[in-house]
Amino acid sequence: MILTNPISASEIGTLWLTYGEKTLIMRMLEHFIEKSDDQQATNILGGLWQELNFYVLQMEQIFRDQGMVKPIGYTKEDVNLEAPKLFDNGFDVMFVRVLKEVSMGMYTINMNMAYNDKVMQIYEGLTSVTQKIYKLSTLYLLERGILTLPPKVTMPKTNEFIKNKSYLDGLNPFGDKRALNDIELGILHHGIETNNIGLQLITGFAQCAKNKEVKEYFVKGKVLAKKQIKVMQDILLESDVQISATSGGTVTTSTVSPFSDKLMMHCIYLLNGFGLVGNSFGTYFSMRKDISVKSTFLAKDVYFYAQEGIKLKIKNGWFEEPPQMEDRSNIIKGE
Repeated sequence: MILTNPISASEIGTLWLTYGEKTLIMRMLEHFIEKSDDQQATNILGGLWQELNFYVLQMEQIFRDQGMVKPIGYTKEDVNLEAPKLFDNGFDVMFVRVLKEVSMGMYTINMNMAYNDKVMQIYEGLTSVTQKIYKLSTLYLLERGILTLPPKVTMPKTNEFIKNKSYLDGLNPFGDKRALNDIELGILHHGIETNNIGLQLITGFAQCAKNKEVKEYFVKGKVLAKKQIKVMQDILLESDVQISATSGGTVTTSTVSPFSDKLMMHCIYLLNGFGLVGNSFGTYFSMRKDISVKSTFLAKDVYFYAQEGIKLKIKNGWFEEPPQMEDRSNIIKGE
């Protein structure tokens, strides 16, 4: 077959990543849908599954048209629909909301590396789905009191400009720190919110993981999530800001895993990447030096935790190798 518009290396790479992420989410949705006892939540979860299935089939068609092997991704073998409910009290929709935050950033990057019309259509469509589901999830959670709004502040009445470099201060433990600006407050609130959800997720994973090393890895993740929450809460409390983020659902007492260890490890791998991006954002846009420094140290912790997870995935044969360029040196050597 002669291809009139073959896709580029960057498009192969982004489709490969997207296929793995979408098949993972679909497997998790299948468990959530099976155990859901709320019709509105079921509608949100089921609607997302249908939308993702459509685009997974679109990607598979592109792989066939390009004469490319499709990624293995995550299959029915990675989910146990007979397992008891692992999460409760709105965690399913709360988790979907976080996944849509991750997806928003990924599609922007992927679209920037797309040149083929069919590939661009996939990312355009997935972006629309993500924004719709994010909105539906947010409204659902707010209506049920599961998701709380960031703190309210006095509305600004005048325009001001920063007058001196002391605005950036904050490292001196004996010096006065200025009040948080609204950008910093929003970043901290969001960080606590997402880490609360991550804490619930990884607690459930730790309860039911079969592999001993994987279980220990998830326990380390619990400690890291608690550390990040405490650091951000302390900054808010120093500025007399009350904590308003909810716990992000609850974990049941079940120790029967609905997901394979392979799937759970990859889920945490994706969220680690999201955490690194979030910490980087907080470091750059926080103009108080103490917050920037603390964000940098938190990012360092996430980075090393993520690296440990990657090594564990490789050790167990769970890290599907991305497509790569031809190794010309070995071809020339005849190897």
